[in-house]
Amino acid sequence: MLKNMKGNLILLLTAMIWGTAFVFQSEGMNFVGPYTFNACRTLLAAVVLIPVVLGFKLFEKRSGNYKPVDKKTTILGGICCGLVLAVASTLQQIGIVSTTAGKAGFITALYVIIVPIIGLILGRKQPKKIWLCVILAIIGFYLLCIKDGFSLDIGDAFILACALGFAVHITVIDRFLSKGADALVMACIQFWSAGIIMLVPTFILETPTIDGIFAARYAILFTGVMSSAVAYTLQIIGQRYTTPTLATLIMSLESVFAALAGWLILGENLSLKELFGCALVFIAVILAQVDFGKLRKN
Repeated sequence: MLKNMKGNLILLLTAMIWGTAFVFQSEGMNFVGPYTFNACRTLLAAVVLIPVVLGFKLFEKRSGNYKPVDKKTTILGGICCGLVLAVASTLQQIGIVSTTAGKAGFITALYVIIVPIIGLILGRKQPKKIWLCVILAIIGFYLLCIKDGFSLDIGDAFILACALGFAVHITVIDRFLSKGADALVMACIQFWSAGIIMLVPTFILETPTIDGIFAARYAILFTGVMSSAVAYTLQIIGQRYTTPTLATLIMSLESVFAALAGWLILGENLSLKELFGCALVFIAVILAQVDFGKLRKN
């Protein structure tokens, strides 16, 4: 129980960091292209994690808590996670160009239902309560993200593919962690893999410049260190203590925290409908963690 709570709190912190990072991502787009921005922050995260990994391993050895891990599984897991992360992020950037931010946020958040569906395909039954929470969360995201009418175009198809990519990312992480992969080392390898892959569209579709990257340095630093190195690593660590479906619901609060950050930091207005949407998502996440069986016994 305590381990589950620990994992949930770690994933909640992850969602808070990701949500706040939207402010910096928006600022960074004023100076560099989306692929350049993604490649820079991902490679920065990979560099930042090297001393962190080495420090943790040294601490474990000196404290006598060092546990041998499956190196092959860890390396393969990092490469697979990096590949999926690079593809999902690229699909998201392509889709955002030809759709609205609101629709992009809503469709991306649909991974909250894709993950439990993938779980069913893999033979994992989901409690009825989880499906109710997923439906509540989707309604909340619709109220929060969709301003006007809702129609689908080619950009939305890319965003939907991106949502599938992030759902696969969560599932792949769970798969390799269950096989004994080292969470921290896998996160570091993930960023090196994703960053190198992201350099391909960067140099093919954009013309990155040192001046542009320097102008976006604060946004790249925050998203590279906090949103990527810290948050994605916390995601991998947090998923060790909870189920993929519950992890997805908690991390989906990213959209809520993004809206709240825009409200508090950028002075953006939130209507009653949007605030009600935020409340529904919060209720869904809380309900998903309540054990009603134990409550009845008490």
